[in-house]
Amino acid sequence: MKELLKELCAVNGVSGDEQDVRDFIIDKIKDVCEYSIDPLGSLICFKKGKKTPEKKLMICAHMDEVGFIITAVRSDGTLCFGAVGGIDPAVIIGRQVVVKNHYTGKKIYGVVGSTAVHNLTKEQREKAPKMSGLYIDIGAENKEDAEKLVNLGDNAYFVSEFADLGDKRIRSKAIDDRAGCAMMISLLHEELEYDTYFVFNVQEEIGLRGSTASAFAVAPDYAIVLESTTAADIDGASGAKRVCELGKGPVVSFMDRSTMYDKELYRLAFDIAAEEKLPCQTKTMIAGGNDAGAIHISGRGVRTIAVSLPCRYLHSASSVIETADLDSSYALVKKLAQRIIEL
Repeated sequence: MKELLKELCAVNGVSGDEQDVRDFIIDKIKDVCEYSIDPLGSLICFKKGKKTPEKKLMICAHMDEVGFIITAVRSDGTLCFGAVGGIDPAVIIGRQVVVKNHYTGKKIYGVVGSTAVHNLTKEQREKAPKMSGLYIDIGAENKEDAEKLVNLGDNAYFVSEFADLGDKRIRSKAIDDRAGCAMMISLLHEELEYDTYFVFNVQEEIGLRGSTASAFAVAPDYAIVLESTTAADIDGASGAKRVCELGKGPVVSFMDRSTMYDKELYRLAFDIAAEEKLPCQTKTMIAGGNDAGAIHISGRGVRTIAVSLPCRYLHSASSVIETADLDSSYALVKKLAQRIIEL
């Protein structure tokens, strides 16, 4: 699955521009399931199992990643931009990015710049940077030169090499949530016990928009949301503020800022982990959110659980996960998909 994740992370797909990611996934699953694309762009797949259950299960992950959108071109040829999704300005200064021209498809490389430190006042140096004070330098001589290369509304992406970090960890952009997509692609190639829907959602990072529509279309009774979540297991963070930790397995949340998770499914996940001797942990802060927020209140209501991959430096160019956590998350979700239907 590591190689599949590497391929997925290499594809660019900010919220609202997931087409390349979707095309990649379709190429991987077109021969093993039925699929359709909804009006917002989410990919809805149906995999026939050995049995047709009375109730309907949906497993989902989102295709989009955080990134940037060009909002203006300045007189010196540098580009103003806004964030697409939640990005801390501090993690992007000096980063290499690539701008995709939506008319030509051409890629233009640039670097994120900010006001030189010697031009900042003492007060400004002591404050956290703001997105409005940053710009993208693409090497243009002036505004006219830049406008030949980019358009307002073009997206920009982190440039980040997928790499091993030590002997058991991986570093890359877009692990949130290409890891979930990789697990779903792998599951679609398995022989399943029960008929299952798999949904690759768009626009999660800007407000759970894709899942709002796709959950209505599928109308499941149960949902398993695959995600990545913040691990703060570094020096200086203690107790609940560590949230979760690399190497301790998948994260099963009891509550976040958009969802109160189904308690029976929460207990079931930990029971399965104990039976299968899989590491499993919970999230020690009520923080964040994911597509479950839209799914669990869709239609008549959907019994929902989220299984997340612990990830350091989320929403940056260098997210870090442990490969063992990816494997144990997959093993848990595979068993959970069968047992939920048998409740």
